[in-house]
Amino acid sequence: MTGSVEVVDGLSIVHGIPLADEQGIGALTLGGYVREIAQRFGANEAAVIHLDGEAHRWTYDELYARSMAVAKSLVALGTGKGTRVGVLMTNRLEFLSAAFGAALAGCVATPISTFFTPSELEVVLKASGVSVLLLERHVLKKDFAEMLVELEPQVLSSAPGELASLKFPFLRYAAVIDAEEPLGMIEGLGAFLARGKDVSEALVLAASDAVAPSDPGILLFSSGSTGKAKGILSAHRAVCLQLWRWPQWYAIQDDLPARTWSANGFFWSGNFTMALGGTLSRGGTLVLQRWFDAAEALEVMDKEKANMALAWPHQWAQLEAAPNYADVDLSALVYVDRFMPIGRHHTVSTEWREPAQAYGNTETFTLISVYPSGTAPDIAGTSHGIPTAGSTIKIIDPMTGTTMPLGERGEIAVKGPTLMLGYLGIPLDQSLDGEGFLRTADGGYVDAQGRLYWEGRLNDIIKTGGANVSPLEIDEVIRAHPEVKVSQTVGVPDELLGELVVTCIVPVEGASPSPETIRAFAKDKLASYKLPRRVLFVAESDLKTTGSAKIKTADLRKLAAERLAADAPA
Repeated sequence: MTGSVEVVDGLSIVHGIPLADEQGIGALTLGGYVREIAQRFGANEAAVIHLDGEAHRWTYDELYARSMAVAKSLVALGTGKGTRVGVLMTNRLEFLSAAFGAALAGCVATPISTFFTPSELEVVLKASGVSVLLLERHVLKKDFAEMLVELEPQVLSSAPGELASLKFPFLRYAAVIDAEEPLGMIEGLGAFLARGKDVSEALVLAASDAVAPSDPGILLFSSGSTGKAKGILSAHRAVCLQLWRWPQWYAIQDDLPARTWSANGFFWSGNFTMALGGTLSRGGTLVLQRWFDAAEALEVMDKEKANMALAWPHQWAQLEAAPNYADVDLSALVYVDRFMPIGRHHTVSTEWREPAQAYGNTETFTLISVYPSGTAPDIAGTSHGIPTAGSTIKIIDPMTGTTMPLGERGEIAVKGPTLMLGYLGIPLDQSLDGEGFLRTADGGYVDAQGRLYWEGRLNDIIKTGGANVSPLEIDEVIRAHPEVKVSQTVGVPDELLGELVVTCIVPVEGASPSPETIRAFAKDKLASYKLPRRVLFVAESDLKTTGSAKIKTADLRKLAAERLAADAPA
């Protein structure tokens, strides 16, 4: 044993502590979870959202009551154990009641991204097999009710509540949660909730009790660097374990529950567990924003005295650039990393550190290795954490699948209690290896202390002149340059070296760094073979991203190759 993990002698296999030894874990079904937090925190404020100048607030008791109302209507619609319920919404109060209501009714909540285009929505509705769709009609310029009607104009029945579609043969019912007027076969909110008025709470609770932690709980669609959505089915236990763990990883103080601002979609596993779990599991308050608007976000954080803020890296810069940034009072913020831009706000004083030394993915419903906030640097080092309770991480040869010797680099493979039940449409034996491990296509290694070191996607590792180079290491150095806003390094095919190390940079607004100054800045910190051979300056609009704000490196690699070819002498 090394610390709280077990390292198999001589091999790159490391085990977390036994799951039975983990503390602070409550109910392991989502229905049980919402019942438990309502019982524990009843009159406390669970969530608040500002709409049209008015604040709407739910206590934990109200969250449970609203979720129960949704569950009753779902039961009245004839849903059964495992029925998939689509939740197509932004971060609003009704998302919470829809997701937890589906769970109480024994259904599988299926959050769907509001970023999807009509063609993407069509693919997801077909693949998910949702029988009920609860949707927010108006999201920015999108009208999802009209979009649904246009996707299937030839329904066999178009009366409200009598949906029958050849294109979506499992979809039987749809309702909007932000309007009362029906649209064709889509009912309004009042009509949907009225369906459950005669269903008893006892029947819903019986349905909830019949769900096992091992049953399917949530179906999510992730978009990786390829941009292709994959349906990932997770068990109740996987989701709930992470909901209970996040406040521990965040080191949330019992006497200072989180008041968490977030505008990133709950249809991503990260924000679902980070925001909901980090907040609700300890009786805190979600400070909701339907979509990200920097100036509005700052105003809401000020008004609601948010003490935690969750954002993507590019959003911190947008908050700093907002016209009201200097005017708002953010002194309540505690759970923000002191080294992040918002930690430098003139009203903020914090020593908190984000638990960034971590690794995970949607397939493990966020983290499978982590060091909690406040872990001493001499313990965490520069690693990406140790395995979570009950989990195992091994490093394998990507070609043969053989476990690598301790300390050797290879492909990261994982398994544990939060591992997905599987991808939609793909047999489990085609997504896991013979021992039940998920091969992640990420590169890295583990050390003698059982710490994982993630080095990026295997197809992003640059092979130049016979050496392997991690773009992460290069970008970590270059992003520290004061004139660099974004840095993303890629490998571009080269006849001599195999791949050329090329760093693409978005400069800070108003700055004009030269390739020479960037290379000179990095020269003392990077070995010569890691130093970018070429530095290209690009616009932020050139960086195509996935819905979860990951840069599509394949597209950037193509852009870099085209730029280099255009610049090459004839």
